[in-house]
Amino acid sequence: MLDIRPASEVAYDCVSLGEVMLRLDPGEGRIHTARNFSAWEGGGEYNVTRGLRRCFGLRSACVTAFADNPVGRLVEDFMLQGGVDTQFVKWDKYDGIGREVRNGLNFTERGYGIRGAVGCPDRANTAASQLKPGDIDWEAIFGKHGSRWFHTGGIFAALSESAAETTIEACKAAKKYGTIVSYDLNYRPSLWNAIGGQDKAQEVNREIAQYVDVMIGNEEDFTACLGFEVEGVDENIRGIDVGNFKSMIETAVKQFPNFKATATTLREVHTATVNDWGAIAWHDGEFYQSQEYPKLEILDRVGGGDSFASGLVYGFLAFNDPQKAVEYGAAHGALAMTTPGDTTMASLAEVEKIVGGGGARVVR
Repeated sequence: MLDIRPASEVAYDCVSLGEVMLRLDPGEGRIHTARNFSAWEGGGEYNVTRGLRRCFGLRSACVTAFADNPVGRLVEDFMLQGGVDTQFVKWDKYDGIGREVRNGLNFTERGYGIRGAVGCPDRANTAASQLKPGDIDWEAIFGKHGSRWFHTGGIFAALSESAAETTIEACKAAKKYGTIVSYDLNYRPSLWNAIGGQDKAQEVNREIAQYVDVMIGNEEDFTACLGFEVEGVDENIRGIDVGNFKSMIETAVKQFPNFKATATTLREVHTATVNDWGAIAWHDGEFYQSQEYPKLEILDRVGGGDSFASGLVYGFLAFNDPQKAVEYGAAHGALAMTTPGDTTMASLAEVEKIVGGGGARVVR
């Protein structure tokens, strides 16, 4: 079992650190031919705390930064609609044109059939990427207010040298106050290339990994971010192979004995709209696998992994049970991909119905 602080001792169940972008979605169309976009908010780390609040009813907050202009205030309004506490948002003075600081945009089309989803982020020089050590009062967050869990990830850490340093600062502070730290490796070469590529990714992530209790990522993430190469792993296998993942984790926990749990989704892509789906977790020397969701029909796959992570965190916070954690994570991720946008529209009752083996019959 994880050594999780009692809810009565703290103000929050989970706090996250990451960039929150304005997502512009052309719906069934393409970015380059769109005349209208639906607006959502989203960000790999934020999506986890938003899911914990909106679906699972837990107390959550997000640490991020915005340029103080109407776009930043729009994203803040989305966050408030999702119930996520915004008191730890850092607001930077806007220079009028975004030369010095701006807010991130993420144009995302969903894909269909043989046409895969496409993302076109526009996030250079953003307020969140300029966060640096000393900007956030982590002592107040984890000491004065307190949180049972802290979640961040490799997308935010890759945004800049200072973002990487801020991530390390935050993880150290969380550990100081007995907060469980989870980290989603989420390797994105296009982000790391700007600050040193894969070598920098491994340098930063191996430092962060020393403070992580629950590490999330597949074998590609572990290899690219932490430098693991496991003998016997078949690089030609498409998707996630359970045997590969188990071998990788057995190697990882020897180097990082502080890992209390690890987890990843199991996805095989048939088309953009039909995937096999499931998840696997490791905890205290044992592996736990979720029920399988073969040929899962998908409306919007973006954010499915983040919703898996929020269900996983909920399972540990609510039950401290790795089997329930991986089941709630897989079910929540599956449901989140049936609706548009990065963030969940599922309810706890719906998740529990799926975890219990329920299907898609009409609810009246």
